[in-house]
Amino acid sequence: MPEGVRAPVAAALAARHAGPTLLLVANPARAGAVAEELGLFLAGIPLARLPERERLPYEFARDDPLIAVERARALSLLGGDVPALVVASWAAIAERTAGPEVEAAGIDIRTGEAHPPAALMAALEASGYLVTHLADRPGTATRRGGIIDIFPAGDDQAYRIEFFGDDVESIRVLDVATQRSVKRMTSVHVPPAATGTHQARGAAAELLRALDANGDGAELVMEQLEILAGGGRSDYEGFFEPLLYSGDALDHLSGAVQVVIEDQEEGESALRTLLGHQRRTRTELERRGAIPEGLPEISGGAEHVATAIEQAPLVVHIQRFGVDELGAKRLPITATPSFAGRLRALVQQADAWAKQGRAVVVASQQALRLVELADADGLTGDLRRALTEAPREGTVTFVPVAVGGGFALDERLVFVTDAEIFGFRKRRKPTRTRQGVRPDIVSTLEVGDYLVHADHGIARYGGLIRPVPAGREREYLELQYAEHDRIYVPADQLESVTRYVGPADHPPSLTRLGSQDWARAKRRVKAAVLEMAQGLLDLYARREMAPGYAFGPDNAWQMEMEAAFPYVETQDQMEAIAEVKADMERPRPMDRLICGDVGYGKTEVAIRAAFKAVADGKQVAVLVPTTVLAEQHGNTFRERVAGFPVRVEVLSRFRSDAEQRAIVKAANAGEVDILVGTHRVISNDVNFKDLGLVIIDEEQRFGVSHKERLKQMRAAVDMLTLSATPIPRTLQMSLAGIRDMSTIMSPPEERLPVRTYVLQWDDEVLREAIDRELQRGGQVYFVHNRVNNIERVVAKLRDLVPEANITVGHGQMPEEQLERVMMEFGAGEQDILVCTTIIESGLDIPNANTIIINNADRFGLAQLYQLRGRVGRAANRAYAYLVYERDRQMNEHAQKRLEAIFEATELGAGFQIALRDLEIRGAGNVLGTEQSGHIASVGFDMYSKLLAEAVAALKAARPGAVQGPEPLAPPPAVDLPLSAHIPEAFVEDIHARLALYQRIAQIESADGVAAMQAELKDRFGEVPPSVENLLYVSLVKSVARRAKVESIKTDEQMFHIRIRGGTTEAMRDAVGALKSKALMTGPNQVRIDRVQGAGNWQMVLVRVLRALMEANRTPASSAAG
Repeated sequence: MPEGVRAPVAAALAARHAGPTLLLVANPARAGAVAEELGLFLAGIPLARLPERERLPYEFARDDPLIAVERARALSLLGGDVPALVVASWAAIAERTAGPEVEAAGIDIRTGEAHPPAALMAALEASGYLVTHLADRPGTATRRGGIIDIFPAGDDQAYRIEFFGDDVESIRVLDVATQRSVKRMTSVHVPPAATGTHQARGAAAELLRALDANGDGAELVMEQLEILAGGGRSDYEGFFEPLLYSGDALDHLSGAVQVVIEDQEEGESALRTLLGHQRRTRTELERRGAIPEGLPEISGGAEHVATAIEQAPLVVHIQRFGVDELGAKRLPITATPSFAGRLRALVQQADAWAKQGRAVVVASQQALRLVELADADGLTGDLRRALTEAPREGTVTFVPVAVGGGFALDERLVFVTDAEIFGFRKRRKPTRTRQGVRPDIVSTLEVGDYLVHADHGIARYGGLIRPVPAGREREYLELQYAEHDRIYVPADQLESVTRYVGPADHPPSLTRLGSQDWARAKRRVKAAVLEMAQGLLDLYARREMAPGYAFGPDNAWQMEMEAAFPYVETQDQMEAIAEVKADMERPRPMDRLICGDVGYGKTEVAIRAAFKAVADGKQVAVLVPTTVLAEQHGNTFRERVAGFPVRVEVLSRFRSDAEQRAIVKAANAGEVDILVGTHRVISNDVNFKDLGLVIIDEEQRFGVSHKERLKQMRAAVDMLTLSATPIPRTLQMSLAGIRDMSTIMSPPEERLPVRTYVLQWDDEVLREAIDRELQRGGQVYFVHNRVNNIERVVAKLRDLVPEANITVGHGQMPEEQLERVMMEFGAGEQDILVCTTIIESGLDIPNANTIIINNADRFGLAQLYQLRGRVGRAANRAYAYLVYERDRQMNEHAQKRLEAIFEATELGAGFQIALRDLEIRGAGNVLGTEQSGHIASVGFDMYSKLLAEAVAALKAARPGAVQGPEPLAPPPAVDLPLSAHIPEAFVEDIHARLALYQRIAQIESADGVAAMQAELKDRFGEVPPSVENLLYVSLVKSVARRAKVESIKTDEQMFHIRIRGGTTEAMRDAVGALKSKALMTGPNQVRIDRVQGAGNWQMVLVRVLRALMEANRTPASSAAG
């Protein structure tokens, strides 16, 4: 049967079977594609994919925990007795894995049953669970008093178990991101980690006796094996599981399973090839001493798998070709004819099929447009969101979904897809939900980090200390300044302290306390940002007054084109799209900047804006800095608007003079809707008939004359500028109202972090890395930043991988040659691109998922981060190898840079470590490079704060400006006779404590205090008095700030509430109305007698502050004194 038919046939077989179905396909790539497609044909039946482990064979590395979760779910479905469909490759099914007895050997926890918490934690540790301060990934657990959080191995959610003594009082599902419990459960099953069973420990001890270590890597493996044999836990569970168990996924099949096999010979052949590769890799790693000698096979053989499969109760083979005489059943299915974009021909053919009595289903992302065409031709089509029931004979049904291929089922049904209509299919990638707690600045704070205190300047963090003055326990941050000076900031007053973010190439100078250095630096920056903000504000005001074209609201075609986007939009993308459309629908010219890394979806925002302009009868110019990008954008735009009457042309040096003249003539006549190109697009001979939108990619890369021409265009048409340099949100907020900006900072959901290796040059490792990428059909970047000996590196690589096609690209080549090289690599004609750092901000090539950076110790941190960002743009795991020369002494800074980039593996980790250079460069692109020095002198957060203040002051001073609420005064200094801190016994982890201090300091209301109290009780158990006091102090500070209180001081007799600017008559009246003998009001302060108000001074203090706050809201009558 045709390949496009196999998914619906497999789905039909699974739907009719009473138990689970295993669909076995030849290789991992096919498994991924068919699993995605099956979701469209299955209704009400669970679908899963059994994934392969991502490591190289025998690679001593950690697995992505999500892989273990997906494997556990798939194996659980195969072991059940209800209908389900699991897709697996021969490689995945043959992997050695723990048997079903491991899952059964877990701990069952039910509410009302006795489970002493200490004994439960001991049992979890014995089962291979990691005890940590946060249960945020599978196989982890944590205990805080009478609360235990468990993230079961192989599960996709965590659970919070609360005890009353030794009895389980409640079990709730835990939201890992917020650490709050969300849903009650009556029971939970906690399986052991695969390496935490008696069987695994016995196997580990036996394996240890059989192995021989002959290198550093092999010794590490032996050490971890010893830990497992001794009952401990290893972080390398994915590495050891296939070594300690001899079973495979087939052992999990239930007696009710049905096995559907696609092209068995091809699958067996793929598995034999894989086994050969595994053995060669093992031999090579043993030779290098990376693993011990004597490790067992990690996959079963093809013959074993084939024999085991045939034992299943029901086996069905799906093959491309079959012979009736040998028992093959030929299905009455044929391929659907192709229409190559001829939509009217499709509509007429669909009508003819319906008249023959067939049921016709057209599954296309352009369904809405096809229905319009059908209506125009007098054909009545039925438009549905999904096929919930069988289509009727003699009808044409349109469904807006993407499917791999069409088919015709005898004389009854014709199924047509985008593959037949347009010649290509679109995939809507499934999103992988990544749970986890995103670290903020405070929770990642380490001793030695640089901080900025708003009043005292730049300091080094010296740690968290707890002196005990007069019985009042409190925690303080130690800030170390120049000349060994120190100040101690109460942990509940963190609002005045921020992390220093500045250029990474040199550390900042510490401020001298008692000098004017910090005040002078702030003054300089203030003057600079004021001048810059004034210029931006003037420009913004002029644009507000300029007449422009107001585009209409989205029409049906716009919605349909957007529905055809093959990926799931991120939240940032959706916000940026909404902002751009709102700008276009206003009568003034748009001038919006979209910032975000390459591959984060800026181009899609531009495409939707361009289509909106074209739908309103306007032309669009898309301006890009290089010919290669022009070609890439041209192809992207063409593909996205296929099926609509939109003409897209590319104007660049890749077109002959005659072609260029014809394109320019057509554009001037209004026949070209979207013109993509380099600066040639804004040449004097290009005069658009009705230009409505200009899209500029990387404006800072154009020359002065081009920018002047763009400035003239800005006054008349809508402008959308794209920048691949990220910009911090703080800067975006500071510029609100004087520069229209959207930031796309969240990566697409299915993107995985790049796995990073730092190593000496090693021929075998590099050959392996390149081999792995080429075997999965990918491409490799090899960065070597020395043009003088780049050919020597190419010769070396040709010796290593003679079968690979290798090409070279660097900035000293003639431009036409370089662009040709990049085009060939982008088109997939070359396997390896050996290049200099020209790829740093180049093409977006999702197929290139391995990067090797030679002499990585000579690169800056930001450069390494950006180079590594060239890979990992698709849903495949990407790899980065940072290579340095053998026997070459590395300096300390280079070592730290490589360590930092190695550790910054999580998506978004660059915001903490490696992105700081890029952000400052991004700020330079937006604000002008001269601002970078000012950022370095005070740190980014302080710079953003000063910029926001300057913008607010300028806007308020404008004629006719609406006066906003008066800005809040700085938080008051509060000193109360209370022990206000978070005890270590309540929250053990120092980073978690600091994060809580920061959040508590930001509480603004009594509701906020109540919510925090509930959260603390939920997460940590009964709230101790010192934390209750901390929440009280936070509430006092919040109310006092609104009451214009400068400080609250305590002595043995009195509380002194000092008012900023003195007390007003309204304040004095308000305090008098409380009618308390313990209160005294003076010209500058209110005093509370501690003796007279001794019993309930906390309540009295809050009542006084609230009275002052209410009085402050009424106009001041007169300030005394």
